[in-house]
Amino acid sequence: MFGYLIDMDAVIYYGSRLIPGADRFIQELRAAGVPFLFLTNNSQRTRRDVATRLQRLGMDVEEEHVFTCAMATARFLAQQRPGGTAYVIGEGGLMTALHHNGYAIVDKDPDYVVVGEGRTFTFEMVETALGMIRGGAKLIATNLDPNCPTQTGARPGCGALAAMLETASGIKAFSVGKPSPFMLCDAMRELGTAAEHTIIIGDTMGTDILGGVQLGLKTILVLTGSTRRQDLERHAYRPDKIVESIAELDPAALAEEFAAARAVVRLPSSAHADPFAAETRVS
Repeated sequence: MFGYLIDMDAVIYYGSRLIPGADRFIQELRAAGVPFLFLTNNSQRTRRDVATRLQRLGMDVEEEHVFTCAMATARFLAQQRPGGTAYVIGEGGLMTALHHNGYAIVDKDPDYVVVGEGRTFTFEMVETALGMIRGGAKLIATNLDPNCPTQTGARPGCGALAAMLETASGIKAFSVGKPSPFMLCDAMRELGTAAEHTIIIGDTMGTDILGGVQLGLKTILVLTGSTRRQDLERHAYRPDKIVESIAELDPAALAEEFAAARAVVRLPSSAHADPFAAETRVS
């Protein structure tokens, strides 16, 4: 059985509007008992907040169906330095995830400066963070997305703020969010699926599709977001499947399609056969 990692913004919804067909697709996954997670590079909200938003849009989901970059970041830090401390430029979702993983939020001598999404940061906070980084604190970004979509356009994202601190400090931020293998592998552990049995759906080549390609996941690009077909020519990698919208996807058909597409390499039966002429067939 395949499991699904599904981006949300421009895949499931635009702002407060559900993309037609998204609810039907999720209903079919649930009816068939197919595991899935919604992935988000936005660290502002807790998984419960995200699930509530989806429920109000008409989606039949629980908080266990949500996996955020804040969760991935907090788990990563807890593995690297259990019981550590962090100075946070971000909002509730990130702070909650850090607390759940044994971290204390401090404003002096932190182990890490952690940068997430937010609309309330000040230049004073950035200046404080810069002093901490120069003093030895490690710089962590929940993601490197340069902007964050809004209903009226976009605002600077976590990546933009992280870039400011990188330039000022001369220190590169370590990012845990998509397309980081840490976040995607952690999400697959939640799903209980191996890479070859995981499908990732997204609208952006540089995050979901890139991460999926690098880990050997099956990748589906939807064109309801920022990516257009002509944009694919700029990339050295391609998704396994391209659709106009998630409404075109059928879980049962996808399972058959991707299972059939798995290449099986047969070794030659004759000892005199050319060892480089192995037959490739579709199972």
